[in-house]
Amino acid sequence: MTDRFSSAGRPLLPALAATVTVVLWASAFVAIRSAGDSYSPGALALGRLFSGSLALVLLCLVRREGLPPRSAWRGIAISGVLWFGFYMVALNWGEQQVDAGTAALVVNIGPLLIALLGTRLLGDPMPPRLLAGMAVSFAGAVTVGLSMAGGGGSSVLGVVLCLLAAVAYAAGVVAQKPALARASALQVTTYGCLVGTAACLPFAGQLVRQVAHAPLSATLDMVYLGVFPTALAFTTWAYALARTTASRMGATTYAVPALVVLMSWLALGEVPGPLTLAGGALCLASVAVSRTRARARSAAPLAVPAAGEPRSEQVS
Repeated sequence: MTDRFSSAGRPLLPALAATVTVVLWASAFVAIRSAGDSYSPGALALGRLFSGSLALVLLCLVRREGLPPRSAWRGIAISGVLWFGFYMVALNWGEQQVDAGTAALVVNIGPLLIALLGTRLLGDPMPPRLLAGMAVSFAGAVTVGLSMAGGGGSSVLGVVLCLLAAVAYAAGVVAQKPALARASALQVTTYGCLVGTAACLPFAGQLVRQVAHAPLSATLDMVYLGVFPTALAFTTWAYALARTTASRMGATTYAVPALVVLMSWLALGEVPGPLTLAGGALCLASVAVSRTRARARSAAPLAVPAAGEPRSEQVS
């Protein structure tokens, strides 16, 4: 199916899936700030994961997806606890201490960690273009974060929490990658989300109490986080990740801080300054650099794998 949408060896569907993921994850930083005024970090994570799990389970029933094979459960469980569970609680807590731009900056050291872990544990290649794109995008993310943190609103606790979230995110991605070779993107996302929901059940009492008093807008933000940045965006992420390396997919998310700036501008009325816009431009430009193949490789025909041979490394 993917080949029908390919041009010169560059598949369209994985790129579109990655784009959807990046846009929705950027919107999550703004929605978390909004909902965080009414919900505690653990309650918000549980409500988000519960909403996402409902949407994903319904989709699995419609598509008649069964249980993942046993060989995929290790990766699903690890990514579920670390990425769906711990990451979301830590990020929610961190965003109560720092602004959305700073949180996006700190969390986006994750792609660097993904690249290092992917090279070490998964044998991912580290081509020069990817390294160059990561360097440029990290510089852009730093520029965005510094420009938005100029008001002195950052706290040491908030930065540490966002760093912990980044570590959990990177470990979750690397654990998820092998599972995607054995199960579908929808299966990996659905059961990872269910594992994360179970891990956050200790916050159920807080969620019940806070739902009763929270304004409708905050609850709708929580549901939005579950259905779109979680159910939809994590599925499109898994679809794209199954068709490229963890390092290359991680580099794609360096566009998130730039989009957070734009969304904060539109939704919260925070007008970015010239330095912020320059950093955002670097973030976006670097994604194109990191995801571009050398001219000679682009012109080469796409190899057809032998029976049973994995296809994940043919697409970038």
